[in-house]
Amino acid sequence: MLRATARATARPALRRLFVGAAASVAAVGSFAAVPSPAYARADAAALPSPAGGPDRDHLTVTVRDAGGGTDGTYELYCDPAGGSHPDPRGACATLQRDTRWGQDLFAPAPEGGFCTMQYGGPATAHVTGTWAGRPVDATYDRRDGCGIARWDRLVPLLPDMKAEGAAGKG
Repeated sequence: MLRATARATARPALRRLFVGAAASVAAVGSFAAVPSPAYARADAAALPSPAGGPDRDHLTVTVRDAGGGTDGTYELYCDPAGGSHPDPRGACATLQRDTRWGQDLFAPAPEGGFCTMQYGGPATAHVTGTWAGRPVDATYDRRDGCGIARWDRLVPLLPDMKAEGAAGKG
């Protein structure tokens, strides 16, 4: 009879242990179920961005040797999209789509990376200003596969060299 009493008192303790562990696993699982871009968007939505205020995203894009009438200096404003850029809505949408918390959208290609030895033409671009509350000062070229991929990732902020057909081949 003593054995049955010990078993009966141990069951509630085990049940509490298992229920507590299951609740902990469920809580941690709910955090993992939300993709990290959702966190970035939630944080971006919380940041003040008045339509004409000082926190408004603003970039200056200078393009050289791209051909096809795309050379020049363009101003881009986002939220709302505007400026002298040829496609402000498309450029802002591309930047917003690729913005991730903790990552620099304008970072150069990693040093020592493996890049294909292809030449994408003489086009260069320089982007300065402010994006997502951070200063931007980035240079782009198409001298190898990494540079081409980095450039193409930001089309239409930068001209689409495939569409131009000019300096994109070589």
